Amino acid sequence: MDDSGRPNFNLLAQFRSGASRIHYFIFDLLVCNDHDLTKLPLSEPRETMKSVLKLRSPRIRIAEQFEVSASDMLAAVRQQQLEGVIGKRKDSLYEAGKRSGAWVKCRANRGQELVIGGYVPGPHGFDSLIVGYYQGKDLIYVARVRNGFVPASRRQVFEKIRPLVSPTMPFVNLPDEHPSRWGENLTADKMKECVWLRPEAVAQVEFLEWTAGDRLRHAKFAGLREDKSARLMVKEHVGEA
Repeated sequence: MDDSGRPNFNLLAQFRSGASRIHYFIFDLLVCNDHDLTKLPLSEPRETMKSVLKLRSPRIRIAEQFEVSASDMLAAVRQQQLEGVIGKRKDSLYEAGKRSGAWVKCRANRGQELVIGGYVPGPHGFDSLIVGYYQGKDLIYVARVRNGFVPASRRQVFEKIRPLVSPTMPFVNLPDEHPSRWGENLTADKMKECVWLRPEAVAQVEFLEWTAGDRLRHAKFAGLREDKSARLMVKEHVGEA
């Protein structure tokens, strides 16, 4: 938890020096006194959990439950700058290893227009796009974007960027010397796989947050912006999605 009491997964990178910030949230109870509770509707194990658990530390707590509409909940999450929310049907059961749709994860993503400066080859042309923003005349690398594509959109994007292949690596802050916790860094070894581009194409990218190292966490492709000039893509253009 950060100083304002909000969950902050970036602080996990400081685990050894900030262990006192780590909290444990309990959201379900599967077994109680040798009784299997997974076959009961969600509301019943939660009531049992509240009545039987005796929590002796303020760093261990039961996850709160709010019975409000999805739109109201997401609005509150965005207002408080939280990562997202888990929605569950009250009559749903615990289904280990399954994704039935009774439980859903909704992220409150932000958005940024970024310059495509390269890619990692893969299916349908590329596996991930390498993106950044301009700081003056310098192009700053911030993420490899792998999510948000379907085969058709991969082919569309590849047709757009294929004529831009260049022998010159356009980012001024590469290579990264050390791999990061979230895997978004590009070390010299990883860069051997990359194909570089003239920085002319612009992508709309959704993401969860900026990390302390000026990288994007959980970046997702949202579309090409053919109406935007790459030279205008700067970090100050960050906005809420």
